[in-house]
Parts: sequence; C-alpha cells; structure tokens
Amino acid sequence: MLKTRAWIAIVAAAALVLGLLSWYTLTKKGSGSVVEIVQDGKVLRTIDLDLVAAEYSFTVECPEGGSNTILVQPGRICVAEADCPDRICVHQGWLSDGAAPVVCMPHRLVLRLKDGEEADAVVR
Repeated sequence: MLKTRAWIAIVAAAALVLGLLSWYTLTKKGSGSVVEIVQDGKVLRTIDLDLVAAEYSFTVECPEGGSNTILVQPGRICVAEADCPDRICVHQGWLSDGAAPVVCMPHRLVLRLKDGEEADAVVR
C-alpha cells in the first residue's frame, strides 16, 4: 500500500494539473475577438481582432448621407468619428469582450462581437 506521503504527492499533483487547466480555460481567447460591422441588417465587414497587426481606419457611408469612421487596433475596435447629431456611438468607446454592441442609430450601424451562435429571432 502507498504511504501517506505518496498519497499527498498524488493529490497535490492532481490539484496542480486541475488548477492549470482551469487557468488556461478561463484566460484563453475564444471566438469573442471576431467583430461584425452591420448596417441595415447586412454584414459589411468581419474583422478578427486577434489578427490585426497595425492600427488602421475606414469609413462606413450611410445611404441617406452621413458617415462613421471606424478605428481598428490590435485587439480592439471603436467608432472614432461620426457626423450624427448625438455621437453616442463615439462616446461608447472601445468594443471589448462581454460589452454591449456599439450602435449608431441615425446611421443604422452596429459593431458587435460575433459569438458563433445563430440568432433565435430578428427584431426590426
């Protein structure tokens, strides 16, 4: 039969392995780094923020006039400039894991994290 010290070593090793596995699972980046830029329900662009190497920006034009400038940096994205009256989309800041989507209502533009699950319903 194994001695007490051997059992303690086995239990400690198992606890260490479980702890490391839990830490890895909680800290790894999942699919939450893929962002969809949507206007009028149509996906204009999909960006994997984990693959962004350098900062860049682009402009999304609204069909009725107006525009939003999107700023993309490694690991994050935001609406940097907008010519809508309230500019709430600019004040929402950076889109991050678990955050609510960045929305510009006047231009019907949404920056949202792609979760990989299909929607249950669409609301208009």
